[in-house]
Amino acid sequence: MGDGREPGALVRAEMAEQPAVLARLLDGRAELAARVRRLVPGRPAGILLVARGSSDHAAVYGRYLLELAFGVPVAMAAPSLLTRYNATPHVAGYLAVALSQSGRTPEIVDVLGRLRRAGAGTLAITNDPTAPIAEVADLVVDLLASPERAVPATKTFTAQVAALAMVTTALADGLVAEREWAALPDAVAAVLDDEAPARDAVGALLEREVIAHVARGLTYAVALEGALKMKETTALPVEGFSSADFLHGPAAIAGPDMTLVTYAWPGPVLVDVRDAAARSAERGAAVVAVGAEGAIPGAIELPVRADLGEAAAALPLVVRAQQLAVLTALALGRDPDAPPGLRKVTPTA
Repeated sequence: MGDGREPGALVRAEMAEQPAVLARLLDGRAELAARVRRLVPGRPAGILLVARGSSDHAAVYGRYLLELAFGVPVAMAAPSLLTRYNATPHVAGYLAVALSQSGRTPEIVDVLGRLRRAGAGTLAITNDPTAPIAEVADLVVDLLASPERAVPATKTFTAQVAALAMVTTALADGLVAEREWAALPDAVAAVLDDEAPARDAVGALLEREVIAHVARGLTYAVALEGALKMKETTALPVEGFSSADFLHGPAAIAGPDMTLVTYAWPGPVLVDVRDAAARSAERGAAVVAVGAEGAIPGAIELPVRADLGEAAAALPLVVRAQQLAVLTALALGRDPDAPPGLRKVTPTA
């Protein structure tokens, strides 16, 4: 490196900060819960999530969790309907949640402002509470992650997921137990301290031309983010799927030239992820299992050893995905800190 920095030094340092970032964020959980309850005193008519990039995948996690908690429609906003087609939103009584690590993406700020003017309560989750997005939010959640310099989002992504879980559980008890909140920073630290399984799995990825990431339900967002991280850092054509969507067509790509990365955690959808893994293995694909030990029989395991429910388990699972992406990039001789053609803030409108 011309600047004397080792390839991947920034992203790996920021990954290592994740337990401390989560601990800081979780320390403010009671205060945040009180602020959220003031903003949303009753059940909202519906919830809209506004995001791009990695934040979009955090929003997918939030979509599943929020709809499970409240039973009201939760949708991912389509920014172009407002910014390009000038659609008129009818969102009185809604909650609009924008996720922007920088708080400066123009279309996210614009859309949240339009939703606020149309009658929605607005909440912004950002790593910069002084950024423009704060001006259009009724409530700002500061990720407390300190500046993130590497292009691939790591510590801000896990902080966003944790913040969404905190917002949801502020309004609906029972989705994350108290002991799970307390255990999360250590669960993430344990993954970071155990890099060997991810390093061992890199070989299966490099030996084959096609890579897909698969999960379902509360961990579906992890598959999307895992695929994006690998795509960003390696420049390989990697895709993420719901296991249900995978079996509806993309499973045709399964064969001896494919590695299927699965995210498998005990819960209602584990049987579906196992089905996608089994069908792919039958066609000769290699299967990597990120999650609970023994969850996918015969797979190359990247274990996560933690007593967590699905909602909380998404955090250590996605850290495993980060490890796998970064180590694969380094094995290919790429610098995961600064993928060609990408910038930290992408100014879409």
